[in-house]
Amino acid sequence: MYSNIEQLLLSKLNNNVDDKVFRYEEFEYKVLFLNKIFPDDSNPRYMPAIVIEDHHVSDFLNKLISKKELIELYKAQDRVLVGKGLFINCLKYGSKAWNNVNKTIESIIDLSKNIELSEVIQAPTVFQREDGNYQILTGHRRFLAMLYMFGTSGTAQFKVYKNPPLLKKTKQFQENSSREDLPQYGKLVAFTEAKREIEALSKAKTVLGKGKMSVAESANLLGISMGAYDNYNVLTRYPCVIDLYRDGLALSFVKTKSTVLKIENEYKKAHEKTKLNIEDKRKIDQLIKDELSGNNKTTEKKAASYKLGEINNANTMKTILEKNVFELDTNINWNELDWDDAKAVNQALGQLVDYLQTKH
Repeated sequence: MYSNIEQLLLSKLNNNVDDKVFRYEEFEYKVLFLNKIFPDDSNPRYMPAIVIEDHHVSDFLNKLISKKELIELYKAQDRVLVGKGLFINCLKYGSKAWNNVNKTIESIIDLSKNIELSEVIQAPTVFQREDGNYQILTGHRRFLAMLYMFGTSGTAQFKVYKNPPLLKKTKQFQENSSREDLPQYGKLVAFTEAKREIEALSKAKTVLGKGKMSVAESANLLGISMGAYDNYNVLTRYPCVIDLYRDGLALSFVKTKSTVLKIENEYKKAHEKTKLNIEDKRKIDQLIKDELSGNNKTTEKKAASYKLGEINNANTMKTILEKNVFELDTNINWNELDWDDAKAVNQALGQLVDYLQTKH
């Protein structure tokens, strides 16, 4: 039984398609309306965004439509609404994902300011879908920055592939691997997904008697050196490494690779093993997690801080100051709230603000 990608690759290879098509594909530069561009929600650097039409942004800013109504209209629960001059984070308030998205939003707003002052140096890449619209391949942050700056009625230049790339994840990795500004977590996830495609290609070539792809061929297809390929392989060997970078690990790839290899070699030596089974790898994964988490911890415990969240309505603040919010029908059980748990308190305060802003 073959996967969809394996079946597609078998078909192409069976028709004697030149291997170069997997690395070099035709493209042209075009100016496109931003309302014709759609993100790829499978991209590791993708933020779960829903684009708001310019007239709905105007209605919201002029208080003709509430945040609650906007979320319902776009089915944006646990997503992020983005439009001209506007971001609304609809993820669970105070959650890790909510905090990570807020950091991404800040970086996109900063990027939009740079776009306003100068041209985009590297145009986002897209390909045309069957419905006539375009899907982002690389450059999601640049695209969202353009939307924030110009709105859905704006235009921008894009690098447009004439056909959808056969190996989309590999193409994404090729386009972005050399960029220093991309998050380390995104690079590791991108490599993992691109490697799956290359393994599918290698399997298809083997089935057709064309031989399994070598490590050198795999590295060449990804557009990286053999050394870089080895680095990525080591860093993605254990799941905890990707999880730690997702959660904010700031160590360089070189230091993390050194830690992984040290712990792995020490484990093999201590248990007199040359080959590792699933249980061995699980134990090593935990050892690596413990070591790297220790490197990532702060030495002092931070004092608890409390935040009301973003308040964009004066009447909301007036209600908080003038009324006994404990008596409002907010569905918050104030009596059972653990006031020593700053996270729980902040979540309750965020829920309170969201409730009040839907009423004004």
